[in-house]
Amino acid sequence: MAIEKLLIANRGEIAVRIVRAARELGISTVQAHSAADAESLAVRLADEAVEIGPPQAAKSYLNIEAVVDAAKAAGADAVHPGYGFLAESSRFADAVEAAGMVFVGPRGDTIRMMGDKVEARTAAANAGVPTIPGSDGRIDDVADAKALAGAIGYPVMIKAAAGGGGRGIRIAHDEGEFEHFFQMAQTEAQSAFGDGGLYVEKVIERARHIEVQVLGDGSDVMHCFERECSLQRRRQKVWEEAPSSALRPAERDKLCASAVALAKSVNYRGAGTLEYLYDDATGEFYFIEMNTRIQVEHPVTEWVTGLDLVGEMLRIAGGEPLRFRQEDIALRGHAIEVRLNAEDPANNFMPFPGIVGTLGVPGGPGVRFDTMLYSGYAIPPFYDSLLGKLIVWGEDRVHAIERLKGALAELEIAGVKTTAPLFKALAEDADVKSGMVHTRWLERWLEDNASRLT
Repeated sequence: MAIEKLLIANRGEIAVRIVRAARELGISTVQAHSAADAESLAVRLADEAVEIGPPQAAKSYLNIEAVVDAAKAAGADAVHPGYGFLAESSRFADAVEAAGMVFVGPRGDTIRMMGDKVEARTAAANAGVPTIPGSDGRIDDVADAKALAGAIGYPVMIKAAAGGGGRGIRIAHDEGEFEHFFQMAQTEAQSAFGDGGLYVEKVIERARHIEVQVLGDGSDVMHCFERECSLQRRRQKVWEEAPSSALRPAERDKLCASAVALAKSVNYRGAGTLEYLYDDATGEFYFIEMNTRIQVEHPVTEWVTGLDLVGEMLRIAGGEPLRFRQEDIALRGHAIEVRLNAEDPANNFMPFPGIVGTLGVPGGPGVRFDTMLYSGYAIPPFYDSLLGKLIVWGEDRVHAIERLKGALAELEIAGVKTTAPLFKALAEDADVKSGMVHTRWLERWLEDNASRLT
């Protein structure tokens, strides 16, 4: 049964993106918002809007009862969670379904399984997908964990089993660091996620972060090729592209096939992303986790495949089977996305909320700007600093980088500082141009180049 009325349980640029996708499918939209977001672009664009609580996310966007009650009161028959907030909450998915509405995403039991990193590793192993050497399950005893670390070899990463977004992670280079970091990670994981469970895995030196986009209808699954997200700061992605310049065709086929196998094994429904570390030295890849939602960086996949991933999510949630066969999906050209945050890169990326003055949006062939901004908009200080994403497409990677440089030169967001200077500098860097980067590259680059980001 097709969706008729959709409540959007998110904010910012992803809420705007969902409104537009729903509109194209003839779906009426209700924008849920906090008191701080009453004047947001998503509220202005949606057919209806409903306030769900005060500015604090815990009392609004993270309040399951408030969101579900708002959806029921509005007469919505489906809820789209976007990314972040409740997007990967199995409790939220269950609550939406229990209220008689459709959750636009996977079922709660799938979110539970793939959201727990230990269970996800087990599912990957059962599907024949390679995982990084590490613990088979949660480790609560520091002595057992230390013995395992010594067996697999330092450096090792201590990670929160229920974690995400780079939280609850510590890297120990020797036994002396291990015990101290293990206890720190347990404390942080308990505080951030309400779950102090940890696991340990081998650190892959000079690893690339490569992920595979999948779409599933609950029985069949297809992949939409891969993205590379190796340029990261504090384990947060800042620059993403598709396809990866590191993969040879045979490696790409093997990687994407493994993602489909794992997603099929859990009867995946909706859009999801399987994340891997790729070892440049050996050409091997290792599954690390699955994000059971749409990703921030989904536009680069849309551009190189021609798909509307958010639109496909809505079709699948409405009961449609996959509309494409795997052989229908082909790569075309190269796309790059940079995340524009309200941060001052010249001042250690200090958050910089404010009021948007003149807004100059770049245009021309192969340029897309997904944003929540408009001139005069007051950026609330309560949430993530992401303002929007500048995405470009080119015939090849060289062309895409040149197009990115032109788009950045046109971009103007007066009144606030943004991370645009970082991307202008990166687009001129020789290593970035050649694709010779890894997940720690940007942190080291910033140590030598921070003074240039004014």
